[in-house]
Amino acid sequence: MEHIRRWLGVLRDDLMTTRVDPLPPSTWLRWLPHGMVWLVAIGVFAGDLAQLMDSGRLDFSIAFPVALGHSGAMALALWRPQPGWWLSLAATVVGALAVRAEMVVGDGDSFTWPWSAAGMIGHILVMLLLALRVPTRASVEALALTALVTWVLQGLIGARDYDPTGQLAVILFTVVVVLGSALRGRREARAELGRQATLTAEERARRTLLEERGRIARELHDVVAHHMSVISIQAQVAPHLVQDPSDELKENLAGIRQNAVEALTELRRVLDVLRSEHPAADDGRDHDLADGSGRAPHAPQPTLGRLAALVENTRAAGLTVTTEVTGERRPLPPGVELSAFRIAQEALSNVLRHAPGATAHVTLAYGPRALRVEVVNTAPTREPPPSSGAGHGLLGMRERAVMLGGTLTAGPWSGRGYRVEARLPVPAPTATDPLIQEGPA
Repeated sequence: MEHIRRWLGVLRDDLMTTRVDPLPPSTWLRWLPHGMVWLVAIGVFAGDLAQLMDSGRLDFSIAFPVALGHSGAMALALWRPQPGWWLSLAATVVGALAVRAEMVVGDGDSFTWPWSAAGMIGHILVMLLLALRVPTRASVEALALTALVTWVLQGLIGARDYDPTGQLAVILFTVVVVLGSALRGRREARAELGRQATLTAEERARRTLLEERGRIARELHDVVAHHMSVISIQAQVAPHLVQDPSDELKENLAGIRQNAVEALTELRRVLDVLRSEHPAADDGRDHDLADGSGRAPHAPQPTLGRLAALVENTRAAGLTVTTEVTGERRPLPPGVELSAFRIAQEALSNVLRHAPGATAHVTLAYGPRALRVEVVNTAPTREPPPSSGAGHGLLGMRERAVMLGGTLTAGPWSGRGYRVEARLPVPAPTATDPLIQEGPA
């Protein structure tokens, strides 16, 4: 008994549903066949109505809804296949019982029964539309119930003076269910193959990216790191090659060395990221630098506390920069501090490259729930030199902001100027947060 109850529950879930299930766009049934279904539905309606009224001797009040049910089921099955199948089956039962009553009381000509010719055509199309969308199990269940209803009408109830159509109808319904299930299975197999191809392509792209990252890391290490080390050493040695070097020369050379050291440190940190999946052993070459160990010093990641130094370096490069800090400065999560610093650094670098002669203004606005970083610059006073960069600066800044759940906007500002603004979410300040004193700008 429990097994029968479970089977009835499955049957109800499969067939007693009115959910919308339109034809998939990838199937061969597109808009043109939709129109053909409607044309066939009109033909089924007209043929069924005439057959029921002429040969079946039904009144218009009965023949009309039965014919409308057969034709309407076809249109309904385009979007809701299960309700369309129920409507077609119900119209068949009502029409068969009504015609049987006329056969009992009258002595008319024989009639195709229990399935009329037009009703059979309509149900064939409904079964096909059903099999194209629903799982094979549901299609077989619908076919079994259709065969059961046909057997009850023709085998148990019966009639007189009729041409039996039950066997032919069940055979045709079986053929279309098999055809529809096969087409549906083929479509699903192609879709699965497409998904597997996409995954394979993504994996291949990922492997290519890793290989490219490794190649870039090797090139950066072998070329850029070497030249940066040479610059640092030459800047250190240069004052000793000049008799009585001026203080200004010593200061500039010291700044060059310091920038080279910091650039090499950042470069090696990037190389560590690029090689994260395949750590490289020490190559044994002495590339540096500050501590004489041959390895880059393990400096901490930059924070907003180094913004003043960044601004000073930018000014030394010839760009006029002003800063403004609003709100109460407080310690922020390291990820926010690092991203805010990098965004400001990249934005100022873009001004140097693309807006020569412009002035820039950096704003840090500490809010209760967000940190706003804004870098704006005026119009350049001369044409920028051709840039060989890949144009990934804005993309990198936006990725940093999105990674923290923030936003970044960039675009023209005040004529030919430019504005970059990032909003990074931060935790609300607490009473125990120490304030950070702002240095001179």
